[in-house]
Amino acid sequence: MKWVVEHRPSYSLLKVLLEPGESVTAESGAMVAMRGDVEIETHTGGGLLKAILRTAAASETLFLNTYIARSRAELWFAPSVPGDIEAIHLEGDEWVVQDYSYLAHYGDIDLSVAWRGLRGLLAEGELMWLKVRGRGVVWVSSYGALDRIELGPGEKAVIDNFHFVAMPATTKWRVTKFGGWKSFLFGGEGIVVEVEGPATIYIQTRILPPFAQILRRFMRR
Repeated sequence: MKWVVEHRPSYSLLKVLLEPGESVTAESGAMVAMRGDVEIETHTGGGLLKAILRTAAASETLFLNTYIARSRAELWFAPSVPGDIEAIHLEGDEWVVQDYSYLAHYGDIDLSVAWRGLRGLLAEGELMWLKVRGRGVVWVSSYGALDRIELGPGEKAVIDNFHFVAMPATTKWRVTKFGGWKSFLFGGEGIVVEVEGPATIYIQTRILPPFAQILRRFMRR
């Protein structure tokens, strides 16, 4: 299998070249174009549906499409918002990925729910993190540019929950409020994630809630 990311960093496009018998899985709606003889299977990612049901989110199931090449084939995938794409290589380990940052994967990869965010005022909406594990490659996307924070042993960082994209599942982390109660209520940050190294953390430079608030000013009810 060969792949390349083009048009980065603002409008990245993932192009995957498949040999006969190879397959790639992507979130529903991510496919831009394809050519070749390709069979498509739509599913819920193995144990992902059961995990979502256990977290009382049955109305928000994540459907996936698996593309199986019957001849040499080429598939193009794009995320739903402008931004970059990064490949995370798994060698039997686990990573945590924010749900709308997951784009596609290939290999023996299992998806499940790692954590469901708080609702309403605390999380400014709803948030779900996915756990990806196995052997292969997982492509994650960002809104805006992707950046990486490298933490040494015992080193800590505080990340806005919506700026978080991905981190190893072994990373020590906790969800907490931004500063004191005055900062939490009026500081514009709300809930943040405190992480402790050693770890590699992927973050995004833009987030959707402020953009959605701007759009509301120009939309009729």
